[in-house]
Amino acid sequence: MKQWLKGIHVKHKLEDLPAFEIRKTSVKAVHYNLVQVAIKRLGTNIRFNLPKLRTLDLHLEKDAWIVVDKRLNDIPVMAWVDFEVAHRGNLHEDIPCTLKIYHSHAGLLIKKVMEAMTLLLGEQLDLPNEESAQIVQFRK
Repeated sequence: MKQWLKGIHVKHKLEDLPAFEIRKTSVKAVHYNLVQVAIKRLGTNIRFNLPKLRTLDLHLEKDAWIVVDKRLNDIPVMAWVDFEVAHRGNLHEDIPCTLKIYHSHAGLLIKKVMEAMTLLLGEQLDLPNEESAQIVQFRK
């Protein structure tokens, strides 16, 4: 289900390819925070096969999330880059970023990629689900 990449950065490939479309967008704070925790716990380069998207992998780096087509020599399909976190004063607001689209149908996959990323990282980090969470009372 996963591959660990040591010392390989896919982001450098992005500068060599013209983007089909570039969008200013944002990612939900929960997604950004989850990726940052995963990178701290699991390593700086994380790569997953995306379920039900058999030729696509998701490569996570600290400053780029890249969907690549492994069948086509890891050519980028889309990438979230330029996360604007320098003056971030909270953990709950969306993170502005740039979405570079390299394939005309990539925009149809955004929701599926985010769902798969949340599920796969949750499994790797073994995050508790809502049913196992408990409320702890403070002493008075």
